[in-house]
Amino acid sequence: MLIQLAILGLLAAMLPLAVVWASKDANKFRKLAWVTLFLTFDLIMFGAFTRLTDSGLGCPDWPGCYGHANPVQAHSSISAAEAAMPHGPVTVVKAWIEMIHRYLAMGVGVLIVAMMVVAWLRWVKSRRTDATYSPLLPTLLFGFVCLQGAFGAWTVTMKLQPIIVTGHLLLGMTLLGLLTWLAARQSTHAPVAAAPGLRTAAVVGLAILTVQIGLGGWVSTNYAALACTDFPLCHGALLPRMDFEHGFTLWRELGMTAGGDYLPFDALTAIHWTHRSFAFIVVAYLGWLGHKAMRIDGLQRAGRWLLLGVLAQFCIGMATVFLKWPLAIAVLHNGGAAALVVLTVMLNYKATLSAGSRPVRNVSSAYPA
Repeated sequence: MLIQLAILGLLAAMLPLAVVWASKDANKFRKLAWVTLFLTFDLIMFGAFTRLTDSGLGCPDWPGCYGHANPVQAHSSISAAEAAMPHGPVTVVKAWIEMIHRYLAMGVGVLIVAMMVVAWLRWVKSRRTDATYSPLLPTLLFGFVCLQGAFGAWTVTMKLQPIIVTGHLLLGMTLLGLLTWLAARQSTHAPVAAAPGLRTAAVVGLAILTVQIGLGGWVSTNYAALACTDFPLCHGALLPRMDFEHGFTLWRELGMTAGGDYLPFDALTAIHWTHRSFAFIVVAYLGWLGHKAMRIDGLQRAGRWLLLGVLAQFCIGMATVFLKWPLAIAVLHNGGAAALVVLTVMLNYKATLSAGSRPVRNVSSAYPA
């Protein structure tokens, strides 16, 4: 089974590797970084689809499916589980969704290993003088993808425990952010004018966004998206009845309190209300940050995209409430969060290029941020 899974992971990476190899871009390493970033973004979207379709336990073991490398080989076991629990978490469709997610994750892992190997080879070949190929970040990415794989396994073996699933989401977003930084480092950028305080402001913006993504993950993993069905009020009140103690007890089983009782609805309300309320802080701060960036030479484009991303994500978030959490909108909301990570990390990288921060390569790029 493990050999078959390894082959499937390699096959999943073959097409993007072929795209990189056939590219006319002379800098294949840069192309590989951007392709891996794109596929990681897609993987996060598909991971959201897997979670929101309740397919996380479509194969209740790991890394295979009932001890097999694919649902075809495990068909008899899946059919037996589905017959025993017709409305349970195991169906043929959910098994395929879960395994396709794993295949894509293995493919991204292969691409990250390829980047790490290339970075080490080129860095050693340059006698450790070419900082462009410093292997520190690609090696860190390899460590993160291994940790992410471990959380993926725990997600299954610990039966979708909310803190594990939320951690899995945050690690995926961290991986996306690190890949964004690596891709930005490999590209060239226009010079950025002096901007006192911008680097600190950009770091704070990324920290606030991370907190909000964690809160959003906590809403999703606790199935609290419909705990408040009106907006801007919740149950017709600005401050509805809420149970923060049980809602934000981190170590507990899905749908249960730490004491083993069913999670009260007031706890779900507290989870939803907190995420919704903090969203106003995120929108205000990132909106201000994007506006500030638009007034700085070299950052106008980055600031404009950040403003558009924040506005779009806020509208999508409201749509999930008004439209009663349709699957496509919910997946798009996760994609919006991932897009904001890319945009905010890119702004943080560009902030390091402001006058007085570090030397800038004043060359136009095929990948302007």
